[in-house]
Amino acid sequence: MIPKVELALNAAGRMVPAMVNGRPQIPYIGVGKYQPRARKAASPVRTAASYPENGDKRIADLETALRKCGLRDGMVISSHHHLRDGDSVALMALQTAARMGVKDLMWFPSASFPSQKDAISLMESGTIHHIEGSMNGPLGDYCTQGKMRGMGVLRSHGGRWQAIQDGEVHIDVAVVAAPTADSFGNADGTHGKSACGLLGFALADSIYADQVIVVTDNLVPFPCIPSQIQGNNVDFVVQVDSIGDPTRIVSGTTQITRSPDRLRIAEFVARFLREAGIMRNGFSFQAGSGGIALAFVEYLKNMMLEGGVKARFVRGGSTKYLVELLEKGLTDYILDGQTFDLDAVRSLAKDPRHVATSPFTSYNYHGKGNFASMVDAVVLGATEVDVKFNGNVVTHSDGRLLHGIGGWQNCLAAGCTILAVPSFRDRIPAIVDEVTTLTGPGELIDVVVTERGIAINPSRQDLLDAVKGSRLPIRPIQDIKAEVERICGGKPAKPTLSERPVAVVKWVDGTVLDTVWQVS
Repeated sequence: MIPKVELALNAAGRMVPAMVNGRPQIPYIGVGKYQPRARKAASPVRTAASYPENGDKRIADLETALRKCGLRDGMVISSHHHLRDGDSVALMALQTAARMGVKDLMWFPSASFPSQKDAISLMESGTIHHIEGSMNGPLGDYCTQGKMRGMGVLRSHGGRWQAIQDGEVHIDVAVVAAPTADSFGNADGTHGKSACGLLGFALADSIYADQVIVVTDNLVPFPCIPSQIQGNNVDFVVQVDSIGDPTRIVSGTTQITRSPDRLRIAEFVARFLREAGIMRNGFSFQAGSGGIALAFVEYLKNMMLEGGVKARFVRGGSTKYLVELLEKGLTDYILDGQTFDLDAVRSLAKDPRHVATSPFTSYNYHGKGNFASMVDAVVLGATEVDVKFNGNVVTHSDGRLLHGIGGWQNCLAAGCTILAVPSFRDRIPAIVDEVTTLTGPGELIDVVVTERGIAINPSRQDLLDAVKGSRLPIRPIQDIKAEVERICGGKPAKPTLSERPVAVVKWVDGTVLDTVWQVS
């Protein structure tokens, strides 16, 4: 059980733990104010003399590979989520560790999904001590109930790279699911029966981990071309029958909405970009993977065609909707951070204008810049937003942790950050006095678009001036909130939470932004 912890008040006015899983923490001190003073971490120095001269690093099975890696109690084992809800390798590795009798592992996934709910039994049996990574669905709910022995740590995609790079998290064994690999360990995600697109979320693991295992169901002769994971960083290669089901990288979050209200929101967003002058030749944008964001891309595509506008690049999470922009000549490039459907997988494999990126290039805050701040507009979702434009994407209004952060926090650096949200869900207002869990500071959120109107952050007078006189329904956020509360019969009830922290939300710089509390 999580012991009683000392709390500190951070600059966002949130109480956060001073220690998390035995490590001292730095409370959030404000956007852009934390300046690290350190050098990057590194993996151990190895020598080629320790590896086969013929380059063949194949091992008979995963258990043998884990034993050769020296997996033991209390270590950190990592995995990636490019196969999303179709991944089989993460559980395969964790269940193998259980058969080996290993206890108290920290599982460090780039994200976890409902298909990995069997990790709960591994926590109950003692194989997994706790999870530091996005927890979608059952695993997040398990954490919220206070059943996990350690504290969950929620990081953005860029924040995960930052934590590895800065030495905040040291990976003992990284297990990389690879749709194609050679016996040397070069690996690629765009080819093979389990092709899932790029493998950027596993790149940091392969560079910084002490030991790296590549698991593949499509072993090809050396060299594996292209190779997103370099064999020079890989210790062992394991061939299995299947690494997962690539059709399940597509989920309900990557299907265009059919809701009239949500379609109205998507249209408002596209019209806003046009009326504000953001949609112009050479502009750039990023859309999330939710149904509203995908519908927005369709509306924007038609407006771009009508206006003769071409983007320089679009950012993904790539989908067939972004691929269509590329194929119609409406953008020069897709800079892909995660491949969300099979049309995008095929595009990445064949089109050199569809470019694989990684969290280092896209999102890492402790680097010499990143792509996120170079994007003109980004369209994201949220579970809640408050009257100060603060956003929440990890918990619901009842306090339950059901979602991960993904690249959401990192995208707030864009020139114009837009949250496209229904004004209420299941008669629960989405605009509140104060978000249940702070995931993104309001000073970085510029526009909130609902089916009942568009609210612009008062700090963005330039945007207010740009759309003045347009036919867009621009309204103060307080007015939209009041209207929705009348419809829903009042404000949502505050969740009943205990005083026990069960997880923390990290900001992009590694400081602690907020706390997730156990649901009573």
